[in-house]
Amino acid sequence: MSRLAIIKAVLGPVMRLMFRPRVEGVENIPGTGPVILAGNHLTFIDSMIMPICLDRPVHFIGKDEYVTGKGIKGRAMAWFFTSVGMIPVDRDGGRGGVAALMTGRRVLEEGKIFSIYPEGTRSPDGRLYRGRTGIARLTLMTGAPVVPFAMIGTDKIQPGGAGFPRPGRVTVRFGEAMEFSRYDGMDRDRYVLRAVTDSVMAEVMRLSGQEYVDMYATKAKEAA
Repeated sequence: MSRLAIIKAVLGPVMRLMFRPRVEGVENIPGTGPVILAGNHLTFIDSMIMPICLDRPVHFIGKDEYVTGKGIKGRAMAWFFTSVGMIPVDRDGGRGGVAALMTGRRVLEEGKIFSIYPEGTRSPDGRLYRGRTGIARLTLMTGAPVVPFAMIGTDKIQPGGAGFPRPGRVTVRFGEAMEFSRYDGMDRDRYVLRAVTDSVMAEVMRLSGQEYVDMYATKAKEAA
């Protein structure tokens, strides 16, 4: 039995009891082949709930500090996050964005699912912020379809992204797959990259019902 299967067997019933997750549109995720999941990011627990809601394993980028902690707690966190598909990357370095992009490309070229939060960080106030164009580069470089998704309610069970989550209702909503083959060979055109990214974010906004802010979330955090 894989580590992911163990986590689903052990934690699945607990999480279903605590969060009563409702999964909508899962049939929009292809059963085989490379897929990019692109969604909003409200709180830390997003990356714990979404992977265990799907039959196919999901891979995603996470801070390397999640797997370098010391002691029992650090080892437990490392085991959990690598088991649910997290790939640790030093995103704070000067080449962190490139490393994340290349990691995603490798995962997709292996025919797997790669999940990404185009906002690049958690929303500071529950609104949906401008997406970064890495999502567009990934789909244009690999030809993988993009399935937009929305996490709904996770900010209510874990406000601010810190502390132990409290019981509540969570919805994970997947939209129809989007493909951008009409832009083949244009993964370095910044206007195309922006257009593709904005179209994905428009679908995420429709699925989540969030208010959209045409500003990067990092800028909003700095301003605050």
